[in-house]
Amino acid sequence: MGRTAEDPAFSPQHALELVRSAVPPVHPAGRPFVAAGLGMALLGRNSRWLRRAGLLTAGACAAFFRHPPRVPPTRPGVVVAPADGEICVIDSAAPPAELGMGEAPLPRISIFLSLLDAHVQRAPVSGEVTAVQHRPGRFGSADLAAASTDNERTSLRIRTDTGAEVVAVQIAGLLARRIVCDARVGDKVSIGDTYGLIRFGSRLDTYLPAGATPIVKVGQRALAGETVLAELP
Repeated sequence: MGRTAEDPAFSPQHALELVRSAVPPVHPAGRPFVAAGLGMALLGRNSRWLRRAGLLTAGACAAFFRHPPRVPPTRPGVVVAPADGEICVIDSAAPPAELGMGEAPLPRISIFLSLLDAHVQRAPVSGEVTAVQHRPGRFGSADLAAASTDNERTSLRIRTDTGAEVVAVQIAGLLARRIVCDARVGDKVSIGDTYGLIRFGSRLDTYLPAGATPIVKVGQRALAGETVLAELP
């Protein structure tokens, strides 16, 4: 039988913990949107339509900006997915020119984020942030190949303790109009740490060091901070 209010083991604190374990927290960037929906519901408390619209907006925003806990792998020498979504491209390409890493092609893995995916980004490896570069661009559909070169983007370059360099690129999409990157040059990040967010549909490109071996396939689903994309050389 379930616990009841008369059960000494039942308490408001216990109920709160149950809710926290079942409902993912919201990324700080999403809280204003959730608050706006709740404010609409409060202002429209005498209007059934407005009240429902406000609650629906708040719920949709809470779902979109959810920040689910993740457990990164502990074995060394792996690169994890920086975002939730579907792996749409595995190829080789030159990293973003603004990073100054040259034009030699590097292994690249692209992840497409739909509106239903969690949109927080996580560090693909542990190391030091050596560059953060934003480049304005178009807002074309993120599932097109041209998105990697034409769309607005923010590139994050991380150097591991062994000297390997991994790049994660946040790419805006057709509906994405805001890229949030909280990482700064000189920051020390651990694999799986949250460092940013893209509002609405978008794409994440991960550039690997030469010789790294991708171990995922196109069409596979990835979980940020947990799915191993590749092994470092």
